[in-house]
Amino acid sequence: MAARDNRYPRRSKAIAILDPDRYVEDDMTHDGELAILDEDKHSLIGRVARLDTGMAWAEDPPSRTRHLITNIEVAAGATASEVQVYSNFLVYRSRGETEQDFYVGARCDVLRRAEDEWKIAERKVTLDQNVLLAKNVSIFF
Repeated sequence: MAARDNRYPRRSKAIAILDPDRYVEDDMTHDGELAILDEDKHSLIGRVARLDTGMAWAEDPPSRTRHLITNIEVAAGATASEVQVYSNFLVYRSRGETEQDFYVGARCDVLRRAEDEWKIAERKVTLDQNVLLAKNVSIFF
């Protein structure tokens, strides 16, 4: 889950900045740069195991979540056994009496065919928000 940058693009007429290096065309962080979340299979397994311990205070009581996936597009992957799947999502989370969070963005998944099943080989999540107002990010995207 890459972070986003809110700097002005070069074509902006809103402000004039004396240092042209402060302008950016791409608002996404790149591989190896700071991200909101950067997980792999090992860290996901650890998160799931922690939920089973009863010590995951951020999910006690458990959150109620709703995932809405839209605008699904499928394209050929790098190999014959892979496809790239692009989609938009809205995740609603409520917890306790008053906590409510929305996460809105896009996903790019690489699905790989293995033993007659499609498995997620890679997922890149891009949030439309740059600042998360949630107290924690304990749900899965």
